[in-house]
Amino acid sequence: MKNVFNKVTVTMMVASAILASCKKGDYDNGGHDHPHPNVNSIVVSAAGDSAGIVAKLNEFRLLLGDPVNIAPGATGGRREINWDGVPPVFTNNNNFPFDFFGSFDPVLPNGRKRGLIYAAGTALRVDSTDFADIDASYASQFEPFSRKRLFASIGVNVTEITFKVPGTNTHGFVKGFGVIFSDVDIANNSSVEYYNGNKSLGIFKATAAPQGFSLLGVSFPYEKITRIKITSGNGALGAGVKDVTNGGSYDLVVMDDFLYDEPKAL
Repeated sequence: MKNVFNKVTVTMMVASAILASCKKGDYDNGGHDHPHPNVNSIVVSAAGDSAGIVAKLNEFRLLLGDPVNIAPGATGGRREINWDGVPPVFTNNNNFPFDFFGSFDPVLPNGRKRGLIYAAGTALRVDSTDFADIDASYASQFEPFSRKRLFASIGVNVTEITFKVPGTNTHGFVKGFGVIFSDVDIANNSSVEYYNGNKSLGIFKATAAPQGFSLLGVSFPYEKITRIKITSGNGALGAGVKDVTNGGSYDLVVMDDFLYDEPKAL
């Protein structure tokens, strides 16, 4: 009996030592390329038609927090961007402002004060034609998740985002961010990379859903997200540039809804 007790005691001591060596951030449950495996991430993803992803979308919304904030000054909850309130002057052209949802101008409406800034260096486009004005073949390819506008960077397939405290010019961070891609034809071509400063928290890849929607949302309970890099497919939209489903060489992908928790000051 004594030998059995000693064996159990030694086993428990070894197990305790292993657990003690693992900090909270040493666990990761996401399937992705992870240059820093000591980051705890919660991944919510889905692919299919709009009805097929809504349950997971609501799961990610709950993870980010309620309510959806519509004015500066919130301390909890989340922000959502679906492009549908963008005015005509910034629709169906390549002049969407980098700070459209990151304004701190007191004279602008609260809808412009959501704490999200796009990195300069490329043209941005909000489109209500499924980008058919760029190439007619896109009309049968892309669908908006929330009617009726979609979003894309023009000339490149990478979009970078940083955060401000909504309604201010104060640098901010979030704990989670998600995006709905439209028409991911090939797995691993579309992804989101999360950063805390210059440290990558991992590259997370979207599931394929040809002519459907791919939700990818990730939350980091023990990290701060200060920058996002979204890769949409493996090619950029352009006149004469065809998607693989239309006989082309590229997996062309655009974006709809963005979701993130309330940005807080760094």
